[in-house]
Amino acid sequence: MLETIVTALLPIIVTLMLGFFAGWKHNFTQQQAGVLNSMVMLYALPLLLFAGILSTPLAEVTGNIALFVWTAIGMIGGLVIVFAVSMFVFRSSSGVAALRAIAIAGPAVPFVGTPVLGVLFPGDADLVIAVSSLLMNLVQVPLALIFLVGASQTAGSPVTAGAATAKPATSGLATALHAVVNAVRQPVVWAPVLAFVLLLVGLDMPHYLKGSFTLLGQATGGVALFAVGIVLFSQKVSVSIPVVINVAAKNIVLPAIILLGMRAFGISATETSLVVVTLAIPTASIAVIFAVQYATAQKEMASTLFWSTILSVITMGGFIWITG
Repeated sequence: MLETIVTALLPIIVTLMLGFFAGWKHNFTQQQAGVLNSMVMLYALPLLLFAGILSTPLAEVTGNIALFVWTAIGMIGGLVIVFAVSMFVFRSSSGVAALRAIAIAGPAVPFVGTPVLGVLFPGDADLVIAVSSLLMNLVQVPLALIFLVGASQTAGSPVTAGAATAKPATSGLATALHAVVNAVRQPVVWAPVLAFVLLLVGLDMPHYLKGSFTLLGQATGGVALFAVGIVLFSQKVSVSIPVVINVAAKNIVLPAIILLGMRAFGISATETSLVVVTLAIPTASIAVIFAVQYATAQKEMASTLFWSTILSVITMGGFIWITG
């Protein structure tokens, strides 16, 4: 079991270390990491999401309500709760709160889910991966972008290529509306939404076309993680109270709460284990991509990703053992 988890996580750690080494050797700078992230955000990731969602059978999404509901509670409910706590308890800005929310409630299912869940749950892995990907790309990413774009406009801070241009806010309503418009214009938002709409009307992607979208799309994980490694060197990995809270909430608290909830409602052991292990997957790199893209909490997000990934070998193994 431990070998399965290590096999899934080792490529992530190695790619992060390669990026870190490239930064240490001064082969790439943090500014160049921003260019790599722009490529991911504007082209590679939207292509991957579009092809992946449009290739998902609609029956897989609608056929298992309990699995969908509890995954949604963990990812969407967790997102809302973390955002509210960060905003109103820790007095963070909306941009930082959005990043913390997606870092804690957003598991790296597209990158880690297939090798881990595919081995543990060969019959149900595709369903939870599809559901998690849809929830992240259709709900979490757009909501995070709305607050990140709004925060950058309010602060008047510059962002890297591909992000919306900051403009002074004339009113709270105008800022919110402008943030929504700018967020919807991002390819990483409208591409999966378009794919989901096409899926609902009965269209799917022909097999001979999928490769045209995934050729560049498959570079998403490697390029993003390599850029994260560069940022890790540039920002220096830290251990701070926010990072400790983020990692503990992501790797332990959120999966544990969902585990207790599913057992309290009498959900089957297989479904409980599947959802809990999914939520115990380490932080998705999208949090760091957004942090770099919008120049917000970069060191905190990079450190959260690093420690969440490293420690997940232990925490995921623990939840796999607990859930049987």
